[in-house]
Amino acid sequence: MKKRTAFTLIELLVVIAIITLLMAILLPALQRVRKQAGAVLCRANLNQWGSILALYTEDNRGCFPCYNDDPDIILFLRGSIPGSDDKDEESIRAVEAKGIACCPMATRCGKQRANFMLGSKVHFHGWTGKTFDAWEITSPGRPFRGSYGFTGWLFCCDFDASIPVITRWFPMTGVRIDTLKGRGNIPVLLDSIYPYSHPGYGGRLPRPPSKEGSNVSLGGMGDFAINRHNEHVNGLFLDWSVRRIGIKELWTLKWHLQFNTANELTKAGGVQPEDWPEWMRNFRDY
Repeated sequence: MKKRTAFTLIELLVVIAIITLLMAILLPALQRVRKQAGAVLCRANLNQWGSILALYTEDNRGCFPCYNDDPDIILFLRGSIPGSDDKDEESIRAVEAKGIACCPMATRCGKQRANFMLGSKVHFHGWTGKTFDAWEITSPGRPFRGSYGFTGWLFCCDFDASIPVITRWFPMTGVRIDTLKGRGNIPVLLDSIYPYSHPGYGGRLPRPPSKEGSNVSLGGMGDFAINRHNEHVNGLFLDWSVRRIGIKELWTLKWHLQFNTANELTKAGGVQPEDWPEWMRNFRDY
């Protein structure tokens, strides 16, 4: 009798079935590892942003730029942060943030047209982002892509509405941070589908978006309420710390000094499951 030297068809099919089963078991684990690695790199990017912004505020009398009359705001949105208070062109020590402008989970450009307006003097055109897409400013000037968004309140003299209007508007300046308390709960830069946002603008409670990544009204939370990191986003705070933020936890942050962190969409305010849209209903409450 001849000695058999090859696999039978049955044996080959069994081997293929085993390999397929192992791949089915391992692929979800590999995807989880990939997402966890992306989240870690995202927080590393935000840590570098914190170092850059800390240097900027130290050089700028402890203040952020003001959106209405400070050319630095244009540089901020384009990821080129000045390192000196001297606006002389030869003295500016700009820090280019292009390499850390995008979360690793959102580097592709979005496909929805957008106009970016911050105050009366800052107007851009480009593309808005999505949960896993970056926004992009295309004009005027050179294109710049990012997937983090600033808290627009920090560029706004209305951050503290308890100050009389005539005092806070003249002279107009950005927020001075060295006198603020509770900076660990004041967000600066977060995962976002837009370069900046003003949750709670006009004194209204920001409503949750009816669908993920939508922000149909001024002052909403849709720019930041995106499920980019397993029911979380990453954020940089005004004490320059970086941490994960639950999507519903966004309503507990101190967006401006008059923002009620115990509002009706928090545990302290008695939130109910039906208060949330369907896509957020099973997320953890805060």
